[in-house]
Amino acid sequence: MAKKSADVRPKVVLRSSAGTGTTYVTEKNRRNDPDRLVLRKYDATVRRHVEFRETR
Repeated sequence: MAKKSADVRPKVVLRSSAGTGTTYVTEKNRRNDPDRLVLRKYDATVRRHVEFRETR
């Protein structure tokens, strides 16, 4: 089964706001979250939880 070009759940890259270059890859639902995603996750480089923002 082929995927649609405008997928409802695209893969997004979350980059650390601490400036360490740490990234997470996840999926988001475009219908529920049309804006850029911001999640608070663990950054192992600085050893604490920081905001991770969606990059394009």
